[in-house]
Amino acid sequence: MKLPALVRLLRPAHWVKNGAVILPVIFAGRVFDAGAIVSAAAGFVLFCMLSSAVYSINDVFDAEEDRHHPKKRLRPVASGQITPKAGLLAGGILAVSGLALSILLGMSFLIFSAGYFFMQLLYSAKLKSIVLLDVIIIALGFVLRASAGAEAISVAISPWLFVCMFTLCLFMGFCKRYSEMVAIEDSEKRNNHRSTMQHYTPNLLTHLITLSGSLALMAFLAWSTSPETIARIGSEKLVYTFPLIVYGTFRFALVSMRGEYEGPVDIVLKDVPFTVSVAIWCVLAIFLCNF
Repeated sequence: MKLPALVRLLRPAHWVKNGAVILPVIFAGRVFDAGAIVSAAAGFVLFCMLSSAVYSINDVFDAEEDRHHPKKRLRPVASGQITPKAGLLAGGILAVSGLALSILLGMSFLIFSAGYFFMQLLYSAKLKSIVLLDVIIIALGFVLRASAGAEAISVAISPWLFVCMFTLCLFMGFCKRYSEMVAIEDSEKRNNHRSTMQHYTPNLLTHLITLSGSLALMAFLAWSTSPETIARIGSEKLVYTFPLIVYGTFRFALVSMRGEYEGPVDIVLKDVPFTVSVAIWCVLAIFLCNF
């Protein structure tokens, strides 16, 4: 087993998704609380271990389908650089270690992290082949990440924030399905790559993207203007960042429907306009919630 192939199997670029674990620190106004920062950082690392475990196991399950994708066929297991046995072993070691260490952040954190891990395994084994659920489960994974992060620092998170995160992740998931449809023009290859793609059409995905994106924007407005949020951060100005949220949402939809990137992670890391808008929003959110 070659080290570069092993690193690619763990998909470190996708660890950015685990940033959801850290969000409660920001929105609870505790970025200067050393204990909260340490706990959140530990939670982030543990979720990186668990998510890499899922990626490793998932690549073994998906190896045959990945061979029909123009880019995913180069993944370590699909390309034969790592054997299925080695992939399962790497995933098993990371999963056991991650779950065992999760207890250090409390039983509630362990419950959420275990729930995330086993839900993702179920997704890889079965749920990814059920249309609509294939995207809903991914969105729920982000909600579980944020919930675990909140438990790690012992804070309660507004239900509106969870609704916003869930609908935003639905939006991103449906955008990814659209970009996959654009990337693989041959319908037979597309269906071989992902069985649920035969149930999606450009028209359906356009409606789902519009609906979930609209719900996410409305949920952000409801959260940022709620009395609870204003009281917690001591300011009603968070809603003024809404134009950035709108721009980021529209930009994400635009590049996804053009098929310019493979998925959300590529957009976050490579699309400069989107990345800049997210960075500016994060800076403003940290400032407004903590100063």
